[in-house]
Amino acid sequence: MKLNYLYYNKFIYITFSILVSCYYKSQTITVTGTNWTVAVPTITEAGSNYAGLYESATNQVILAVSVPLLLGTGKISVHYEANPTWHNSLILSAKRTSNGSTTCVACTITGGSAYQVVTQTAIELFRIQAILALGSYTGINIQLQLSGVSVTIPAAAYQSRIVFTVGPI
Repeated sequence: MKLNYLYYNKFIYITFSILVSCYYKSQTITVTGTNWTVAVPTITEAGSNYAGLYESATNQVILAVSVPLLLGTGKISVHYEANPTWHNSLILSAKRTSNGSTTCVACTITGGSAYQVVTQTAIELFRIQAILALGSYTGINIQLQLSGVSVTIPAAAYQSRIVFTVGPI
């Protein structure tokens, strides 16, 4: 009787360890794409201002995301980091322009199809729900938008880095 009890405890411990390690280590995100340099036209007439709104290509950033079944739902978040300087009047936004592709039949992507302002604090861009299998998506396209460009902002080379993360809800 003791032998069966020890075997049962060892089985529970190993199963629990596998579940916890899958939960915390199996979500992945890979980000590819190119640097986006906004071409702001020169103002040649007094009293004029910039268009103020610029959009990148619809596939400026491409994500590959995996969410394990045990995680259930993965939250893909985004934030920016000044690199090295950024002006507070400039507003970065991001949206998902495609679902990408997956072999998971019961997986879904929700949210993120409208522009969301990207801040220095991570915000949820969209979610992936994995129901019966590993939720693995490739080719999720992200488009960026820059607004707030104005002649009232001092002339300089402003740069930022956009960071994507995946985690549990």
